[in-house]
Formats: sequence, structure tokens, C-alpha cells
Amino acid sequence: MNGQRVRARYLIETVQPVEQAAEVLAGEQSSGTFVSVPGETEELKERFRARLENVVPLEAFAEPSLPGARAGASYNRAEVEISFSLENMGTNLPTLVATVAGNLFELREFSGLKLLDIELPDAFATTFPGPQFGIAGTRELAGVHGRPIIGTIVKPSVGLSPAQTAALAAELAAADIDFIKDDELMADPPHSPLKERVEAVMRVLNEHAEKTGKKVMFAFNISDSFEKMMEHHDVVKAAGGTCVMVSLNSVGLVGVEALRRRCELPIHGHRNGWGMLARHPSLGIEFTAYQKLWRLAGVDHLHVNGIRNKFWEPDDSVVRSIKSCLAPMLDGFHVMPVISSGQWGGQAPDTYAQTQTVDLMYLAGGGMISHPGGPASGCRAIRQAWEAAVAGVTLEEYAKEHAELAQSLEKFS
Repeated sequence: MNGQRVRARYLIETVQPVEQAAEVLAGEQSSGTFVSVPGETEELKERFRARLENVVPLEAFAEPSLPGARAGASYNRAEVEISFSLENMGTNLPTLVATVAGNLFELREFSGLKLLDIELPDAFATTFPGPQFGIAGTRELAGVHGRPIIGTIVKPSVGLSPAQTAALAAELAAADIDFIKDDELMADPPHSPLKERVEAVMRVLNEHAEKTGKKVMFAFNISDSFEKMMEHHDVVKAAGGTCVMVSLNSVGLVGVEALRRRCELPIHGHRNGWGMLARHPSLGIEFTAYQKLWRLAGVDHLHVNGIRNKFWEPDDSVVRSIKSCLAPMLDGFHVMPVISSGQWGGQAPDTYAQTQTVDLMYLAGGGMISHPGGPASGCRAIRQAWEAAVAGVTLEEYAKEHAELAQSLEKFS
């Protein structure tokens, strides 16, 4: 590990000269503290102290972005790159996070601080197995190649019994859907215990697979205590299920990493709660850095929001997120981006035009379930929209010979 370093890029805002504030950050997150202490020799600092590698000055502002900062006449912004010795942390995922995204957010020197990206040395690839299935393995299990994996979320989010959930799954399977998932709010509640839900849903999906040769992938939400997650995973596996889902920010990196080492199924990673980490433009963590941590932990699919979504995130941020998932990492660690949030077929052309990829999951809840012709027609409409998008044909033109897409355009446009 000698000589290997983790590099982190930040957006900073400070009343101080940016180089001075960045050096405070580097010291606080490695060998230093707010005063000089015995033992922090020049030799120790040379070996273990974080280094300021690069500074790109940006525009200054008259007002601070965040409260609690030191007062001043103006607030300087910059992008800075800081490197940390791998000897400080080893290939320890919680300590990596504590280093690049820990107490630094509380430093008074900063009126804005956001982790933009991280670059990891090859040593992490030998410690973490990464995604077990990724894009290729997921496609193989789902039996879908050369196009997006089309799916939906069980709606209503809560309230359906196991039998009602199974009935919806049967209807969607008959429409040749590829993927269905539990909502993040649905795990193991009293009104729909996970074991009963798995048994009911997999009964109809296994029957469908016997008739057609295609097993619809259903991501059961197993988010729980670690012991319970293991039990839930085993229930899904025994029933013939092909995917499990976890709420990443609720379960945590260590929980997901431990699950990955026991898991025999793809892990569908839902990022609910990410907004509190990223929504402020001058605080938190960009998805580009965030997704790398979860790839290390071993998720196979990762939510990225969607074009013209129902949340706060702008389209350019969503596109960057999709591309960041598909970018190479440590010569592997492939993860499939999952597009969702207020989606229907109408966003397919823009999504394809801006990403030029079909290596993704495209999930629609209300945009499929509430189709005038029912969920099955909603599924066909979205597939038709993607066919048009990849072919470079407008949805209106394609809808002339595809009734489900025409109905979808009439309702959702």
C-alpha cells in the first residue's frame, strides 16, 4: 500500500484564501488537528498527511451558502483535489468514508463543501468483490438483450395483500414485462409479510416461466436488520426468485457489503434518502462519488432518477448519474443504472438521445399501472416508446401503428 493514494475532488466555499482553507481540510482529515501537537513530526506529516494536489479558482460570492461560517466581505469558491495516503485507512470502507466525507463538513472554515468525485487505487479491487451480476449477469437472468430492461414498481406502495400483489405480477408477466420491484416502503409489514408475499408472487411467476420459458425478475425488498436480511434472502432464493432489493442509505455500506458476500442473487440498490446528501448545491456528495462507494459494496443495480422526474433533480444531473454508473471502475465493478421517478414512455427519446445507451433499467410506476388499457398495455406502450427512440422515429409517428403507445400519449403528454 506504500505510495498508493485516494484522491478526492471537492467544491469548497470559504472566506479564507482557498489554498489556506484546503490545507486546513487536508490536515483535519489526516494527521493534524486545530493546533500543533507533539508527535506530528515533519517525517510523519510527509508520510501520512493529506496533500493538496490541485486548485481551480471559481467565482466569489457576497453571501455564504451555509450558516455558521466565519464572516467576511466575500466567499471564495474553488474546486480542489486532495489526496490521502492509503496507509492511513487501508481498504476499509467505513474509514474511507470517514476520511473523504466525515468531519470536514463541520469545519467553520467552509461556508460550502461538497464531495464531487473520488479516485480509488487498485488495492480496493483486491479487497472488495464488487457487483456479482452487474449488467451482463442481470441481462442473462432476465433474458433481455439489446434493449432496456422494462419494469415497474408495485403500486399502491403499501396496502396490497400478498394475493393482490401476486395477481398484479401475473397480469404484468402476461404482458411480457421484464422486471417488477417492491416499493421502498414495502418490506416485511404485518399486512403483507415478506415470506407470504414471496410465496404468492413466485408461484405465479414460476408458472409463467414454465409456460413461456421467461422468468420475470422480481426485486423483493429485504431491507431489515442484517440477520433478517439473510433470512429474507434465503426465502427469495428458495422460492426461485432472481433478485433482492435493499434501501441503501437505511441498511448502510457495511450492511450491503456483508449481504453481498453471502448473497446469491443480484442486489437492486434503492437510493431513497439520497436527496438529503445531495440536494443542496454547496453541501454533501455528488452522485459521481456516491455511486462508487456502492459499487465497492457490491450492488448490481443503482437508482439514478429519470429525465423530467417528479423530484428536484435536473435532467443534466440525471444524465451525469447514468454515465457515471456506466463508466469503468477498477477494471470491472459494472453496475446497471435504474431509471425511475415519474417515468412513462414520453421520456424514452430524450433519455436515449442524451445517453446513447440501452444498458439500463427503465421503471414506471403510475406511468405504467395507470395506463387507460391497464398495466399490461402500459408495459407494451413503454416498450414501443423505446423501440421508437432507438429507431429515431418520433413517438407520434410510431403511435400511428401502436395503439398502446397512442393511448399513453393521449393520457400522459
